[in-house]
Amino acid sequence: MPTTHHAEHVGSLLRPPELLQAREAHRRGELSDETLAKLADEAALGAIALQREAGIEVFTDGEMRRATWMAGLLESLGGVVPVDVTNSSWYRGDGQPVPPEETSFDMVAANARLTQKKQLTAVEAAFLLRHAPGPCKITMMSTSMGNLLWHPEVSSAAYPDPGAMMRDLVALRVEEIRQLIRLGVRWIQLDSLGYNFVIDPEFRTRMFGDAAPPPDVLLDLIVSVDAELVRATKAIDPDVTVGMHICRGNNRSAWMSSGGYEPVAERLFGEVPVDRFLLEYDTERAGGFEPLRFVPEGTTVVLGLVSSKVASLEPVDELRRRIDEAAAYVPMENLAISPQCGFASTERGNLLTVDEQRRKLELVARTAALVWG
Repeated sequence: MPTTHHAEHVGSLLRPPELLQAREAHRRGELSDETLAKLADEAALGAIALQREAGIEVFTDGEMRRATWMAGLLESLGGVVPVDVTNSSWYRGDGQPVPPEETSFDMVAANARLTQKKQLTAVEAAFLLRHAPGPCKITMMSTSMGNLLWHPEVSSAAYPDPGAMMRDLVALRVEEIRQLIRLGVRWIQLDSLGYNFVIDPEFRTRMFGDAAPPPDVLLDLIVSVDAELVRATKAIDPDVTVGMHICRGNNRSAWMSSGGYEPVAERLFGEVPVDRFLLEYDTERAGGFEPLRFVPEGTTVVLGLVSSKVASLEPVDELRRRIDEAAAYVPMENLAISPQCGFASTERGNLLTVDEQRRKLELVARTAALVWG
């Protein structure tokens, strides 16, 4: 299990304009699957090179083949239909609403028993294992976010409640992870944003309305599903590194929720046995480091101190000061640094240029070198 990587990138990178244009042409039926796949491969090679040049040592493919960070799961499922998720719940800065059309993306809901019709992460893994010049990881939406796929008017006939659907999702995801490990994957990152429903009561109400489950019920479900997924992965191969990423939403430099980790910390850190927690910490919206007191000995905390939402560079001295503050709760050798999220959780990406993105990753690597050597 790698523990010495102190500079990490969460996952997605800005898509090249030519890839975005190709994806639009493909949707219109004007571009073949083969041509789109070739362009995605070229973009992934560029993403790998960017990370290497910036000093990042654990590689992703930049999620170049995905429409959103969730696509590895959502685009691989059978038993779903498209649904409209356009909403006005995205904000920039201190709370400026973002027009819904700017943050809209494709989403699906279960309308039958779920199946896995294809395994998109296997394509990503095979490519990374061939081309990455060092350790590589596969990022994937955690099954604990499966409640987003349950819409009463669409899903009730197949599943009486979200928990029933998640049971099927867990089994599908475990089998997917088994296949990834057989391919040679040694590092898996689960993106689990469901904790925001507990962290932020206003966000919970916006998303669920009057049907919002009590926070303790939601936390029970999310923790149990995440823990089951991690334990199953470790049962397949105990030496595979498992990380978990949590942020407050990331779409066109906008966010969806706010609040510190305290409401979930004891159960999240104490019951979900990952090797690495990658946690948003770039603004005051994520709260302080005190909840890290619940992190078990030997677990790495990757502090998401560098913003992927804005171009301005954080001062190195400020980053070092905040790392020192976190070290009051987690030993310095078990800390690392990263951006708070990816740069393109949805394919249109955050409001930065490629050069600004590069400087952000260079800042992560430079700060890690100064702090940990």
